[in-house]
Amino acid sequence: MKLIFSYLCGLIFGVGIAISGMANPAKVLNFFDISGTWDPSLAFVMGGALIVTFIGYRFVLKRPAPTFAETFQLPTRSDLDLPLIGGSAVFGVGWGIAGFCPGGALPALGTGRSEVFIFVAALLVGIIAAKALQAILSNRNQAQA
Repeated sequence: MKLIFSYLCGLIFGVGIAISGMANPAKVLNFFDISGTWDPSLAFVMGGALIVTFIGYRFVLKRPAPTFAETFQLPTRSDLDLPLIGGSAVFGVGWGIAGFCPGGALPALGTGRSEVFIFVAALLVGIIAAKALQAILSNRNQAQA
């Protein structure tokens, strides 16, 4: 049952991304082109998502536990560290260059466009490289301790 609801949530998200046009990298890139063909629609999509999330969290977190888990999986850290800031910067630069973020690229795979597949492949390589670097640094820190 958990898998079915996960699929349905992903499907709703993907349909929302497609309907809003955020699977189109040109639309996203036009948001960043302030001095040219600026398109504010991304701000409205993000604002709508923030409103829905804000309201949704107020209802959901009043429950004693999630429907398909023992506890809520919420972040416990609130500090800013180098991996968070660096990862955010890489994400933003990549989004500005490619016009895709992971959430918009996965539904866009259905379009069959080659640039989407190239982006997702680069995304996967980046994830693998980051995990490998994290393991190397963790091993180095353990050896020094």
